[in-house]
Amino acid sequence: MLIFGNQLNRPYCMVRFLLGLTLASTFVSCSDSSVHNPSIFFGGEIVNPTSDYVVLYHNDSYVDSVKLDDKNRFSFRLDSIDEGLYHFDHAPELQYVYLSQGDSLVARLNTVEFDESLVYSGTGSEINNFLIEIFLKNEKEESIVKDFYKLDPKAFSAKIDSLHAEKAEQLKELAIDVQLTPRAMAVAEAAIDYNAYITKEKYPFYHKRETGEETIHELDGDFYAYRKKIDFNNKDLTYFRPYFDFMKWHFGNMSYTTCMENCATDKKPVNDRLHFNKHKLALVDSLVSQTELRDILFRNVAMDYLLREHRTSDEATAFIEKFKSLSSNSAHKEEIDLLYKGIKNLQPNTALPNLMVKDFNNTGVSIKDLANNKKNTVFYFWTAEQKNHFRNVNRHITSLEEKYPHYNFIGINLRTNFTEWKHLMEEYKLDQSKQFFGENFKELQMAMIIDGLNKCVIAKDTIVVDGFANLYTSL
Repeated sequence: MLIFGNQLNRPYCMVRFLLGLTLASTFVSCSDSSVHNPSIFFGGEIVNPTSDYVVLYHNDSYVDSVKLDDKNRFSFRLDSIDEGLYHFDHAPELQYVYLSQGDSLVARLNTVEFDESLVYSGTGSEINNFLIEIFLKNEKEESIVKDFYKLDPKAFSAKIDSLHAEKAEQLKELAIDVQLTPRAMAVAEAAIDYNAYITKEKYPFYHKRETGEETIHELDGDFYAYRKKIDFNNKDLTYFRPYFDFMKWHFGNMSYTTCMENCATDKKPVNDRLHFNKHKLALVDSLVSQTELRDILFRNVAMDYLLREHRTSDEATAFIEKFKSLSSNSAHKEEIDLLYKGIKNLQPNTALPNLMVKDFNNTGVSIKDLANNKKNTVFYFWTAEQKNHFRNVNRHITSLEEKYPHYNFIGINLRTNFTEWKHLMEEYKLDQSKQFFGENFKELQMAMIIDGLNKCVIAKDTIVVDGFANLYTSL
């Protein structure tokens, strides 16, 4: 999403501008008609496509999907949709796009460098190019900001405020040249503000870790001055990553502070994840009234607790009931119930879940039948969406098989189409007797509690030994 012309006075912005002009000419008939057409055109070209489709979403709701043509181009024509943030998905990547009535927007990208290559042209391009510019800037600054956490609070704030001011000046310059709608302006400001606010919410914890200090550093009242401006009920930003990530960090920070003030002994917080997450539920309940934001924050708190704790107890059951009494989203409640059921079913000495996968010949096989009755079996997971992980895990499995010949290692592929999986099997000469295709990702994810690609499940015969093992640290 990157700013045009000489507004940033950078050579690569001019390159993006020229690319945009070239691309716009290929869709010129669409752009010319947008002045008289209140509907929206959103199209473009994808170089090196990784999927046949582009799917458009608004918040968490499906809007439409289109198939790439023989020139790898796509186009949406949309009527009567709300102005605001959308996101388009070209598996496995996705990115935001801001759409307004009358837009005639053309995107071009290369999946080899998805975000870095994305450039827009046409009506509505300015706000979108700006949002990508800020997104990439924030990504590049992560390594710089990491070094700032060692600084004292005043010096840290000065550094973060300086980075924030640079981006705010870019937006000011853009607003002089382009008339942004109030809602578009608010999203652009949020992209700048909330990333800066996240770093300040992280600071006390990262500073303690980086410096080795025994307690959280004391902060004066000015450090969190931005909190006075926070809108906890902004419907337009509910699904915007910087805003939502800030909310997660903020409520975590506030829960720690609340616990230190009301529950701590000897200046130490209660070291209990269940206790801590109860604080988070209560704070979200007291401060957030916008239904969708409340519900996804409640879901996040419940997910965070269950995926980190991995234990079943009467207290955990009571926590889930509390979550369900606060949430108004039935799908979230069902999801948390399934997750907790999966955790219960992966406790030591329980039977492996009755799940089906496919072999190389597209024949269904139960994972219970894959568990070796003479050796411990390690079920691990990989996906073609993460090529580096795929290559790394293959090397790691080879070394583990040499080190632990008494273990049986079974790979289960996720979120890859069957044809591509077979192609990868042949290209990397993987053992077909030890590799299987997971067709139903959601079922596998919930039953095997796949919360990361280093997750593995260790079983002996069909009985779980460790349902929450790590491929790199548990063996």
